[in-house]
Amino acid sequence: MHPDHRRLFIWMTVFFIAMAFLESAVVVYLRALYYPNGFELTLVPMDPLLVRTEVLRELATLIMLLAPAALVTRSAMERFAWFCFGFGVWDIFYYVWLKVLLDWPGSLATPDLLFLIPVPWVGPVWAPCLISSGLIVLAVLLLRHAAAAPKRSLGGMTWFSLVSGAGLMILSFLIVPLSSSFDLASMMHGKGSPLETGPMSMDYPWPWLVLGLLISSYGLWRIRRASVPTP
Repeated sequence: MHPDHRRLFIWMTVFFIAMAFLESAVVVYLRALYYPNGFELTLVPMDPLLVRTEVLRELATLIMLLAPAALVTRSAMERFAWFCFGFGVWDIFYYVWLKVLLDWPGSLATPDLLFLIPVPWVGPVWAPCLISSGLIVLAVLLLRHAAAAPKRSLGGMTWFSLVSGAGLMILSFLIVPLSSSFDLASMMHGKGSPLETGPMSMDYPWPWLVLGLLISSYGLWRIRRASVPTP
């Protein structure tokens, strides 16, 4: 690896680890306010202003993940790669910091509220960590491809595999909330949610995630193959 690239990887990693700490700190404050007896997936009514602020904070987080990528390259594919790298590092270390600060989660099987837009994304901790690890692998492969074969197209099948696989993985987090009576608008007006800790941890539709991972893995294999120099 070129020294400049190595330095970029180091500083990107440091930035996203620090960003993960800020994210974890916000969760520490929210849990102290609303879940003093311990966090569960039975959502308590929250102040509408705080809910709207939390939604906007999530949007701001996505922008912060994209901004460094936009600063270091003009290539759309490389920007996407750095976004994936940042998301993966940030998400994994978000749980690392929560473990350090709150000794939570108790295990990788612990259910968690992952995202709020457009409905709550729910699933066991191992699921987003596994996806984030895959995003880091994807980022490295895309950056290697950009360096080794910048003019060689990845092909429509590669992108179809990555996008469709990602769609199935996202769906695995949304199936249970979408099948419940939860409404984000009602939460914004100070009403609670019927999400329950026990059923959520047991009913997570993990086969959708596995299928998405398998399809996405085919896309990763195609990227790796496309990066091999032609003799």
